[in-house]
Order: sequence, then structure tokens, then C-alpha cells
Amino acid sequence: MPTDATHDPNMQSWVESANDPASDFPIQNLPLCAFERKHDDHAHTHLCTRIGDQVLDLTALGEADYFRDDEDLDELVHMPMWNAYASVPELWPKLRGMLQKFLRSDSPAGQQARRLRQKCLLPAKDVQFAMPIAIFNYTDFYASKHHATNVGSMFRPDNPLLPNYTHVPIGYHGRSSSIIESGRPVFRPNGQFSPPDNEPGAGPSFGPCKMLDYELELGVYIGAGNGLGEPININNVHEHILGMCILNDWSARDIQKWEYQPLGPFLAKNFATSVSSGVVTMAALEPFRIPGPERGPGDPQPLPYLRTDEPWGLDITVSVAIQSAQMRERGLSPMNISTGSFKHMFWTIAQMITHHASNGCNLQPGDLLGSGTISGPEKTSRGCLLERTWDGPPHLGADGKPKARVPIQLPSGESRTFLADGDEVIMTAYCEREGFRRIGFGECRGRIEPAPTI
Repeated sequence: MPTDATHDPNMQSWVESANDPASDFPIQNLPLCAFERKHDDHAHTHLCTRIGDQVLDLTALGEADYFRDDEDLDELVHMPMWNAYASVPELWPKLRGMLQKFLRSDSPAGQQARRLRQKCLLPAKDVQFAMPIAIFNYTDFYASKHHATNVGSMFRPDNPLLPNYTHVPIGYHGRSSSIIESGRPVFRPNGQFSPPDNEPGAGPSFGPCKMLDYELELGVYIGAGNGLGEPININNVHEHILGMCILNDWSARDIQKWEYQPLGPFLAKNFATSVSSGVVTMAALEPFRIPGPERGPGDPQPLPYLRTDEPWGLDITVSVAIQSAQMRERGLSPMNISTGSFKHMFWTIAQMITHHASNGCNLQPGDLLGSGTISGPEKTSRGCLLERTWDGPPHLGADGKPKARVPIQLPSGESRTFLADGDEVIMTAYCEREGFRRIGFGECRGRIEPAPTI
């Protein structure tokens, strides 16, 4: 892969915690973040990056004239979000280089430099992170063939994948206003439910969701946009990808069952989508790009506009854990539910973006694309409870009836088929490859609160 000096695994930082091999945030990472900086009589948003267990305040660094030799960067670090920076790919390597120069262990450490370090560095545990990007548009894809096949098998056991799946990246437009940063509570949604299967004449009902689920995904932030009516060529797509995050696309399965036909997801999806607190840039992820997934013997090759010789697969390990309210009270650690890899996705992020803009749809800086649930070939790599508690395939048992779900057994003695109030879902993601530093995404957390009263 076309790596450069910024990926040098021997590069060290004067922030000692960043040199820990287990750190998510070495000097080779430097995600784009934002936080609320408190002053004597007010607070406002500052841009920052994470380095080890610390936060480097880039707005304060700009106020100290560190970026004075680059007028564009000097202006952009004073903005409350990264959208303007995202729109100018020429600035991406400049900022990465300047931050590494400041943070390197061999950078000058005179009295002035020490004062600047003291002013601009804060413990990450003391920081209230904010949304790093203003997201005006959100699209969620369905890019895992394993996930699509499992879900299809539950409802269409004789025909799990619809005919279009292997030809076109499937997605839908979601709601950006309910995208929230990691740590914000998630309120159980209310909605309509279908009549009972054994009493269809009873009519639908309304109330709190009973089948609340998570979906383990990765998000893609758009960098430079494209004009309305101007498609994106897949060989130029690197200019349009700023970076990635962890994404939890919370889902109300029972509400979805009733409302999704004929137009697809609506209230079952738009009540909350959680994202991790920073943007891990594509520059940091460069060493972990791999060839896209090989297609099976029965899979058609993508149409020409979705083909490229560039390796757009990504070897990213993803995990999800649950901690119930009772587990917290008893001091029990979160329990891992599944661990998978983004390398198993059927469609790459390059293909998603290219297809999204192929009809001339104008993507904008900061737009967010969700990958869809990340599921692998093993049961322990399924990225949602709908799949994880499914005892299939096959769909039917020996008696010819659908198999019952197998609940997850928690260390507290509780069991879960779907999420309960008080449950906290913790998602993590990281990349590892011999000869390079580990690059992590931090966490994406969300705790379920009871449904509001109507």
C-alpha cells in the first residue's frame, strides 16, 4: 500500500501514553475531534485531536500562532467543526504533517514549547466531546452479504437474497438530526406494531418497542463533495473520503416489521444513530487497505462503473459488548457479544460512494454513510442481536417450525434476546498489521432509557 513517513512505526511522541502498543491513538493516528472548552464565563467548541490518553486542543494551538505559516489551516482550526477542512483534500496531509511535527518526541522542547504543550494538552477523561462534523445528510447501506443472507433466511428461507443484491449496493436515506455522539442516552422508541399472528383481526397496537436492537456498523464521512449532476468516478473516490467512525444504527425490530413495506425503514430507524467521537482519517487507515472481497462462484462481477484496481477493502476488527444495569451495580465488566471484521463486507466504501453519486446526487462535505450491519461467516461475528440470537441456518427445526431464539446469557444471570432498559452497548474498532502501529477508533457507547410517555 502507498504508505509514507507519517506511518513510520518507530515514530514516538513526547506524550508517553501514545507510545503504548495497546493505545488506540498513537502519533500515527490523530483523529479529527471536537470538544467543549470551558472558559471563565462561557464555553465553546474547540477542534482537537486525540493522542494517547490526552487531547490536543488545535484551536488553542492556532490561537498561539502555531499555524501562522499556513493561512488556510490557521483559519480552519478556529471553526467549531471540520466541514470546511473536509472540503479541501489538499489540506489533509498538511495538517497531519504539522501535528506530527509538534507531537514527535524529537521536536524542540524549549521553554516556549513546554508552555504551549501545557496550554494545549488536556486529559481525555476530563473532556466533553462534541460532534466533530455537521451532518446534513445520512445514508445507510446494506453491504454485508452475510448479514443480508441471515436476515433474508429468517423471513424468506427459500429465497434469502433478492435478485438485485449482488448487482447494486443497497441503501436508504436516513435522518441526520437524530445522529448523536457516543455517550448520549438512547430513548426506547414508541411505535405501531402489527396485529398478533394468531389474531390478525385485532388490528395494530401502539406502545414502547419490545424488540430493541443495535447494529454494529462503520460510518464514512464525505470529504470533498460533488456538484449536482456530476457523478464520482470510482478511480477518484479517494478525494471524497475524509475518514471513518464507529456507528450504531439502533433498530426497533417489531416496529420495523409492521411499517417497512412498501417503502422501507422509517420510525424503526430514525429515533437515534450513535457515532464515535472522532473521524479516523483515511491517511491513518492507509496501511490497512486490502483487496476487496472475492466474489463467490455464483456472484456476478460488478458493472464497469463499480470496478477499480485499487484495493478498497479494509481490515478493521469490530466488536460489541453489553453491560446491563445489574452488571454495573455489581461491578461486572461489559460482556463481549460478537467480534467481526470489516474485510468480510460484500461492497466496499468506494463502491458505495460511487453508486450513491452515479445518478448525479450531490454529496456534501460531512455527509455520513453507514456501512450496514457488519456480520461475518461465524455466529460469533454477527453484528446485531436479531442475528446473534438466531439459531440458524437452517431456519426451520426438525418439526418444520421456525426455530426459537437462543438468548444471550449475561454474567449477572440475566438473559437477552433484545435490549432492556438500562443496557449499555459498547462498540469498539481497531486495525492491526505487522510493521505498523495499531490504529483504533475509541468507543461508541449508548445506554437505553425508558420510552417517553405519550
